[in-house]
Amino acid sequence: MPDTTMERPGGPGALSHLRVLDLSRVLAGPWCSQNLADMGADVIKVERPGAGDDTRGWGPPWVEGAQAGAGADSTYYAAANRGKKSITMDISRPEGQEMIRKLAAVSDVVIENYKVGDLKRYGLDYAALSALNPRLVYCSITGYGQEGPSAHKPGYDFVFQAMGGLMSITGERDDLPGGGPQKAGIAIADVMTGMYATIAILSALEHRSVSGRGQYIDMALLDCIVALGGNQVTGYFASDKVPGRFGNAHASLVPYQVFVVADGEIVVAVGNDGQWQQYCAAIERSDLGADPRWTKVTGRITGRDELVPELARTMLTRTRAEWLERLESRGVPCGPINNYRQVFEDAQVQHRKLRVDLQRPDGSIVSTIASPLRLQGTPPVYDRAPPTLGDATEDVLGSLLGLSSEEIARHRANRII
Repeated sequence: MPDTTMERPGGPGALSHLRVLDLSRVLAGPWCSQNLADMGADVIKVERPGAGDDTRGWGPPWVEGAQAGAGADSTYYAAANRGKKSITMDISRPEGQEMIRKLAAVSDVVIENYKVGDLKRYGLDYAALSALNPRLVYCSITGYGQEGPSAHKPGYDFVFQAMGGLMSITGERDDLPGGGPQKAGIAIADVMTGMYATIAILSALEHRSVSGRGQYIDMALLDCIVALGGNQVTGYFASDKVPGRFGNAHASLVPYQVFVVADGEIVVAVGNDGQWQQYCAAIERSDLGADPRWTKVTGRITGRDELVPELARTMLTRTRAEWLERLESRGVPCGPINNYRQVFEDAQVQHRKLRVDLQRPDGSIVSTIASPLRLQGTPPVYDRAPPTLGDATEDVLGSLLGLSSEEIARHRANRII
């Protein structure tokens, strides 16, 4: 019998008792499984023989020491695959399908992002795998969800930023220079779907501890990006007024925006009426603080077109360093606009150790971003660099499925792994 209690890599991690079979690729699914790996789960990433996850080839830039071509891994891939073991498997072949079934039988979670119906054709859908393992939590991630008039459509993050309304409220107003809809600078629909999927999986696992049974999870990028609309959407529901774009300003707070100063730009974020008074004191505009039109946020919102230009003229009179010192001394939220070099030079970022450098077996270093999940008793586990393609195939098939070296060699010769 295979050893289905194979030691988990996480040790003290909060999820070190769990095994995750990750059939996903690109970003949303891998982002979710990386969260679980960071918390100590044993994550087995299943990839196509000879090719792997699509994002391995999304370079440049490449990880240290890699060049474009066979075996090279992009930094895009590295961003979402830390802490995992990689195995290669052709799931279109019956032999590959059978091995996936056996792995699912000894796993706690399956994550997949195939098109609707694809895995059912292979006998790898929730119905088939839960029959083998009733405790299995099975999470499907698609663009539009498993049902509905658009369920069959393909889609990437950019499409959902557009369809889900985010681009309609992002960017400058149409009447200003550079106005028009803008996408976010990262694949926010993918990342947020990965985060929501993590929450859903952990919820299902907690329920399993009571019910003894797993369950199916249907995650859609469209659902998640619409949910991200938050207060903008609830405001629309209440007023029937479609939200517009405010650029770097805020629909419900003033001043809460970028200001040009004598030597660049800073962000000021006045979140309440008390901070407004402190802001006025810091910029030496007691006249504005005393003006009854501006003492309450409602007045500042409705009168922003008159108030903000007056503030902007004042903000031009000092440098970034001067304003940041003055505002911070008064407890007014503010900050510089950093590029990523400046981010990782920041003293607070360095103190929080937000950069994690991991060594691969060949000695190369892969630099990644630390998990923001700071559990004191069971902190994140950083003991595996993003894996090279198929780095754990022999280990997993031998330890979990009990395959001999001869059987593994035969599967490799037949291009099943």
